[in-house]
Amino acid sequence: MTVLPGDPPVPITLRRSARARRFSLRVSRLDGRVTLSLPSWAREADALAFARDRENWIRTALEQMPQGRPVEIGARLPVEGREVVLAPGRGRAPRLAGVLLEVPGDPERAGARVAGFLKTLARDRLSRACDRHAAALGRGYSRLVLRDTRSRWGSCTVEGKLMFSWRLVMAPPEVLDYVAAHEVAHLVEMNHSPAFWAVVARLFPDHAAQRAWLRHRGHELHAIRFGD
Repeated sequence: MTVLPGDPPVPITLRRSARARRFSLRVSRLDGRVTLSLPSWAREADALAFARDRENWIRTALEQMPQGRPVEIGARLPVEGREVVLAPGRGRAPRLAGVLLEVPGDPERAGARVAGFLKTLARDRLSRACDRHAAALGRGYSRLVLRDTRSRWGSCTVEGKLMFSWRLVMAPPEVLDYVAAHEVAHLVEMNHSPAFWAVVARLFPDHAAQRAWLRHRGHELHAIRFGD
């Protein structure tokens, strides 16, 4: 880790790679983390000089990051691809009522309550999708786990455990369905070979639009802050 001086100073993560032949900079659209990749033989002082030469580019990229969207009463939130408005509610749990997501209890706890609601909804939708796709392949999976991951939307282990980001339930349903199909396909092919993509195409034909949505819009889901 190094720091680019200025107002404000910018932390930069250094990542050495034996395969790197030159310096390269990346600003994550998910969390604004700045990463500088450098050859294993390069000096840290030279890496920092490289970052200083590109300071304007770094700061412009950070300024263009989507601002965090707090989850609070009155805010808008995507649920299964549809914008709803958070409103005060009654009872024990949040409830969808048309264009409203009614959230009971202390408004200060709205973010945590909504996150819990979305996790429950995500488990239901992903379980259904994975069961359907696994049945189509005649395969089974060992368990389904939800996490709040930043680097990937899903994964599959050699033991058949499927992991997904629960934030997928905020995306359009067909996007969630594609990610489920993608990970279930790994039960047959633990790689990204042409054979793997052929399995994905069997489960979810014409998935290019869903992949593009995640590439261009997925960072918007990570920008939502639930305060948990």
